[in-house]
Amino acid sequence: MERDAGRAVTEVLSGHRTRDPDEAADIGRLRALAESADDPWLRSAPLHVTASALIVHPASGRVLMRWHGRLRTWLQVGGHGDPGETDPLDVALREAVEETGLDDLVPYPDRSLLQVVIVPVPAGGGEPAHEHADLRFVLATGRPDAARPEKPDAPLRWMTPAEAREATAEANVREGLRRVEALLTRAGTPTGPAEEPVAVSARSTAVGTGTGTGTGTGTARG
Repeated sequence: MERDAGRAVTEVLSGHRTRDPDEAADIGRLRALAESADDPWLRSAPLHVTASALIVHPASGRVLMRWHGRLRTWLQVGGHGDPGETDPLDVALREAVEETGLDDLVPYPDRSLLQVVIVPVPAGGGEPAHEHADLRFVLATGRPDAARPEKPDAPLRWMTPAEAREATAEANVREGLRRVEALLTRAGTPTGPAEEPVAVSARSTAVGTGTGTGTGTGTARG
């Protein structure tokens, strides 16, 4: 009998169209976890569910990226479920609000999954090496200037999808950004460069001059 804690995960997966063999294999592993584990979100397990989101400002065609100090690269927002949480989109929304301060976020263009990726996470912060089965969504804001980083060492930056693909070291994030760009293009939103990337500091918003550098861990597939 399917565990209640995994039912929301399998329901989200049931509506997702697989894009490539790697994603299909990851979905198979995730589905098996959701159907067998008492709590697929349990972060002490060597493979557990996480949820994340790429945040877009549809009017400008930009995407909000967050600097990940441990992995030394620009990534999407997101993370682990809190005790008692089971709905992946709810987890992604809560994490996005916490990490950006944006309280007007809504699913874009609907509640559908964008991407499913299992990524290895190196040991660190007192945790052994493990894997995240990450469920990724798209969220939209109408108030991009309201974004504020959760902490000074995790700055935020608005970029075009192309700039974000250059800035991230993770191949699977680049694939997610390509999918976001396709969504925005279908909606008639321009996604090309129009102005410099906007860097969001802990105190205020300011115009930045670059997309940041850094080397990732090479933990992701494309």
